[in-house]
Amino acid sequence: MTVGTEPIRVEPDVFSAFAIGQGHCVGNLVFLSGQAGINDAGEVVGPGDVNAQIEQAMSNIKRALESVGSGIERIFKITVYLTDMANFEHVMTMRHRYFCEPWPADTTVGVQALALPELMIELDVIATRTV
Repeated sequence: MTVGTEPIRVEPDVFSAFAIGQGHCVGNLVFLSGQAGINDAGEVVGPGDVNAQIEQAMSNIKRALESVGSGIERIFKITVYLTDMANFEHVMTMRHRYFCEPWPADTTVGVQALALPELMIELDVIATRTV
């Protein structure tokens, strides 16, 4: 059990089947688990379509952040995991759609695979919130 944090809870929580928490708050900081193109039914959205997976992942992030008094505009660090670096242009489009200056700190990593074979991208964010 994690002690000294405030667990983030959303419904439905498709992560619980994998023994993964949505994330935790520590004071005014919000740490989310990596979010991917998985909908509320636990299904991969848009197999083969990185843009559809980005949209679903960002929707999941928005819901989790809003559940603890935060929002996408409060993200200051994002880590992007891509199974194909040829999709990096779509990451740039995502950055311009969801963020503005001052840009969040960012790390983009090319990976061989993600948790499910159909997943193409996973987003890991840290944000602030008001307490």
